[in-house]
Amino acid sequence: MEFDTIAAISTPLGEGAIAIVRLSGPEAISIANHVFRSPSAKTLLEQPTHTIHYGHIMDPKLDEVVEEVMVSLMKGPKTFTREDVIEINCHGGLVSVNRVLQLVLQYGARLAEPGEFTKRAFLNGRIDLSQAEAVMDLIRAKTDRAMNVALGQMDGKLSRLIASLRQALLETLAQVEVNIDYPEYDDVEEMTLPMIIEKSGWVKKEIEYLLQTSTQGKILREGLSTVIVGRPNVGKSSLLNSLVQENKAIVTDIAGTTRDIIEEYVNVRGVPLKLVDTAGIRETEDIVERIGVERSRQVLKQADLILLVLNQSDELTPEDERLFEAIEGMDVIVVLNKTDLERKMDLDHVKQLAGNSKIVTTSLLSDAGVDQLEEAIATMFFEGSIESGDLTYVSNARHIALLHQAKNTIEDAIQAAHDRVPIDMIQIDVTRTWEILGEITGDTVEESLIDQLFSQFCLGK
Repeated sequence: MEFDTIAAISTPLGEGAIAIVRLSGPEAISIANHVFRSPSAKTLLEQPTHTIHYGHIMDPKLDEVVEEVMVSLMKGPKTFTREDVIEINCHGGLVSVNRVLQLVLQYGARLAEPGEFTKRAFLNGRIDLSQAEAVMDLIRAKTDRAMNVALGQMDGKLSRLIASLRQALLETLAQVEVNIDYPEYDDVEEMTLPMIIEKSGWVKKEIEYLLQTSTQGKILREGLSTVIVGRPNVGKSSLLNSLVQENKAIVTDIAGTTRDIIEEYVNVRGVPLKLVDTAGIRETEDIVERIGVERSRQVLKQADLILLVLNQSDELTPEDERLFEAIEGMDVIVVLNKTDLERKMDLDHVKQLAGNSKIVTTSLLSDAGVDQLEEAIATMFFEGSIESGDLTYVSNARHIALLHQAKNTIEDAIQAAHDRVPIDMIQIDVTRTWEILGEITGDTVEESLIDQLFSQFCLGK
């Protein structure tokens, strides 16, 4: 499969030390050669692969220097896309890098679509679909653990496991075909059904093992949606600032200071938290604050974790009790704040309302208790788990959905074998499982889904 030559800026727009214009395709080297002039007598067409060259980008029509650059030359197939690749390293700046991009487009390159470089790596067989998706996971990783999971998937950790499951199913289908093709044997069912049950049972067990990691993997990939709730002026914004370690939220003694949703990502012991500070939930006549309170109630429904902040220097109020009712059945950590002040709150009553929820005491004025809170969050979601480097995490929502489908179809095949359903009917479920697993790696995926997935990538990747 041969494509045209594409080009894009592969570094973030804005001022910086370096900006890179990347080209990939059969004409990448010749297009770059049109606009590159080197002090060396050799042209880029004569240079060996995987070398870097100093020179200038010239506008041939105006015979003027556009940029001073370093050009990296990499010939396929030993490149990310398996095509010829040129990377022009410019000075970081909007004007200079755009002028270089416009020149290479003028001489035959096409502006790349979002994710098209990675899409070509997939279509040219360098990586499979799960590895391609891991590229974006790596870019978006917000903690070391999330990055390690993405690196493992990019390295083919999940791909190899899925390939082994598909191979086992393929061997099962092949054996079934052999047994069906030789009907002279009277014991075809006796030979085939136990083998189907054994092989399918192993595949089911491995799928279940992957799904066990999916909750933690999804948290590492997408972050734990964590909502801070409580009455006004109990210390919610102070808690946000303590976890983020900077003053993101305004803190005052005036109730109702926070009137809208404030979101911030924070790394807590390797767990990415999408931290949401809400307006204090209370009855109010202020129309702006009332809108904020209603938004707070809405985000509660979408939260993975609730941090319920109480002011232990006040007595428990009916509003506090209503908050406990609103978050019943959810993952909750109760934060008893303002321990530097005299306690007036009935601790036994709080424990009764909290049930099995963890209770942490803090004095956010001096950040006391924040370490214990962070430890409680990490323990709640990762207690006893194997480190990400030792485990194949499934973190992608698409992969998780497909694994659930595969689990259902392989269970149908096992049940059908136990019920001694005709073998050719059992084959249908085994084949469908094989196809579903292939959608994870892209072996059986539709072209429209491929286009949709890569459209979510950033331009130049």
